[in-house]
Amino acid sequence: MKAPALPLLALSYLAFISLGLPDTVIGVAWPSIRDRFGLSQAGLGAVLTVGVAGYAVSSILAGRIVVRFGVGRLLAASSAFVAIGLFGYASASRWAQFVPMAAVIGLGSGAIDASLNGWAARHIPVRHVNWLHACWSVGATAGPAMMTAVLAHGASYQVGYVLLACALGAMALAFAATRRAWEDDGAASGTGVLHAGAAEALRNGRVWLQIVLFFVYTGLEAGTGQWCFTLLREGRGLDIEAAGAWTAGYWGSILGGRVVLGFVVDRAGPDRLLRGATVTALAGAVLFASSGGPLGRLGLVLLGASLAPMFPTLMSRTPDRVGHHLAPHSVGFQVGAATLGSAAVPALFGLLAAAAGIRTIGAAVAVVALILLALHEGLLAATRPSDGDRPR
Repeated sequence: MKAPALPLLALSYLAFISLGLPDTVIGVAWPSIRDRFGLSQAGLGAVLTVGVAGYAVSSILAGRIVVRFGVGRLLAASSAFVAIGLFGYASASRWAQFVPMAAVIGLGSGAIDASLNGWAARHIPVRHVNWLHACWSVGATAGPAMMTAVLAHGASYQVGYVLLACALGAMALAFAATRRAWEDDGAASGTGVLHAGAAEALRNGRVWLQIVLFFVYTGLEAGTGQWCFTLLREGRGLDIEAAGAWTAGYWGSILGGRVVLGFVVDRAGPDRLLRGATVTALAGAVLFASSGGPLGRLGLVLLGASLAPMFPTLMSRTPDRVGHHLAPHSVGFQVGAATLGSAAVPALFGLLAAAAGIRTIGAAVAVVALILLALHEGLLAATRPSDGDRPR
């Protein structure tokens, strides 16, 4: 598979950076938002829940919209949705105006995520898909840094959200200007390879395997990332600086792994890389669960590096696994499942910690890593070589 023309490839990289920009900003802006509206800490949960719901709904429906209107139009409209929602955050004078904007942002972001991943899976070599997801990490890091700089200079959080809205608005204009370049032959008219319906996709066993796999993978990644600091600090006695450094090391290993493994995946083959990654992820999780010392903390970093290629490489393999005619719907379902998994599994870890103690989180991480390995092996067994299950 050849990479697309350089301008379109560059725009796709910028799009993944812009997709990550608003995702993690709310944590930095929250104290200012809370004080402005006179809220308790629980108010953040309302914003996150509404945003996740919008994200999941739009990502699930994205395949149908792509078939009907095409990728380029959906990317332009969805980016505009996110820009409008971010402007809404900045201009809201009441809490009742602020919360619905989370749904607008979620609807736009979910559609961008699903449609852009679907396009990348069909048109971009797998190494670039890994690097695209590394760009999301760049955006997710740059967004909080930008908001921190705004607040540190004495400006309000509204200024930060206006800047983010301008960035997403610029992306919407770029997508609109290049909308025809994103389309498969016949996509805009609903003909050609993008002809299967969502119901047909949901009757495919491999589609369901992929859905469950994405739910478990993102649940493992998010659950480990959200609870490792608390486990290291309160369960294993590390000081704040050390626990924070190892938590950053976990997330940094995911970013670094995507960059490095992007150079390796074509040589190793995507399926061989994924199989190895699930094995080393389990090894890292077992080390993290079984050792409270340096070996366990190194296991945490190994787990992060092993998880790094999973999302982009699984996404890139989707058309070959389920068929190009089902891929737009399958990708949308996978992004929706990933969104739900990133919320549900950390919540389940929290319930477990409340019932049995924080130290049980390590064992839970290892169990989920084992489930991930088993699911991927099941997917490999269900995909016949004649379905295109060969390294690209």
